[in-house]
Amino acid sequence: MANSPEMRASDSDRDRVAAVLREHTAQGRITMDEFNERLEQLYKSKTYGELARLTADLPDVDLRNLPAKKPDSAPQHSAQGAAMQAAWGAWAVASGVNWVIWLIVSVTSGDLAYPWPLWVMGPWGVILLVSTIVGGHRPRRR
Repeated sequence: MANSPEMRASDSDRDRVAAVLREHTAQGRITMDEFNERLEQLYKSKTYGELARLTADLPDVDLRNLPAKKPDSAPQHSAQGAAMQAAWGAWAVASGVNWVIWLIVSVTSGDLAYPWPLWVMGPWGVILLVSTIVGGHRPRRR
């Protein structure tokens, strides 16, 4: 049974048209301003006829058969970079907390305490430094 233009549209119908509009925006057929205007009209639309007018000047898009994007290695590199940045951040925070504790102990005892935070931040920092330098050159596992 074909949908007549006067038949009321559902939320899922509106979502389908929104996906088509997003795809046309991604392909450069409509600008972001046009997309926003059409999207505003889309959610005011009540019938199939109103929905059809929003895409009447655009070619049909089969959302199930969009070309697959090629996987590239950039996301992996950025994920590795983000992980290393987080590791260095954790090292810096832990080192800072240890130095603050050392400073409080030194000030309250009236004597300069042994710089024990070096034993916390030193080995950990060396491991992070080696991982940062060598980490980008490891062979990838599949």
